[in-house]
Amino acid sequence: MNKTAQPKAGKPEAAKPKAGKPENGEPETGQSEKPLQVLVVDDEPLARSRMRSLLGDCRNPRAELAAEAANTPDAMDLLVRQRFDAALIDIHMPGANGMQLARQLNALPAPPPFIFVTAYAEHALDAFELDAVDYLTKPVRCERLEAALQKAVRARLARAAQGDALDGQWVLISERGRAQRIPLAEVLYFKAEQKYVTVRTVAASYVLNDSLNQIEAKYPGRFLRINRNALVLPAAMRAIVRQRDFIDGESWAVRLAGVDELLTISRRQVSAVRQALGQE
Repeated sequence: MNKTAQPKAGKPEAAKPKAGKPENGEPETGQSEKPLQVLVVDDEPLARSRMRSLLGDCRNPRAELAAEAANTPDAMDLLVRQRFDAALIDIHMPGANGMQLARQLNALPAPPPFIFVTAYAEHALDAFELDAVDYLTKPVRCERLEAALQKAVRARLARAAQGDALDGQWVLISERGRAQRIPLAEVLYFKAEQKYVTVRTVAASYVLNDSLNQIEAKYPGRFLRINRNALVLPAAMRAIVRQRDFIDGESWAVRLAGVDELLTISRRQVSAVRQALGQE
């Protein structure tokens, strides 16, 4: 008669934690997803290098340095051209500081959540008034950075859930019987050209049949009218340029990120453009 095999006596195996939750009961964030794409803005190379290392050590959520900038103009150039899951911003930088960068960033149609990283604690109140998701003081610990990035993930998901209707996020272009949607976040300006409107992104130009008044009503507050024929994304503006010619005399134009052309500013709108650039 064959004997039934009995399990050997010994220590019972520890119960394996269920997938999706660590032992502390808190859900893991992004363990199997693509790492968060993070922009780091700091004028100190060593600080950027340190943050790159810290991001590589993050596990919940996983994150990586997608791009870095040493000042506000370079950061805005990146933000107009590229999408990020979060931005880590130093406050004390030469020229336009981190607070000014945050104001420009908030003017973007779909800005990434941002976290201030600074050696000074006294700016915390101002930082949260600008809708920063967190405020880290240097030196930053990995655990503290992970907690801040978790807040950025939650903020990004909340913004997506509360986003505008689909037609408010896209510009519908119809050319030669073909329709295509252009993300509103990529539009630098709308410019009236006789019977049509030019839609300009960094990559290309498109033709739209709507009027500027219709566009302005559809996207209230997103674009600044710099003259009667042009609506410009404030966050894309880089500088005011003085122009001279023999016919009109002195005039002003605005330089935009990502494109070579200048757009003329009407005299009555020069002050509004200066305010958008933080010069008044």
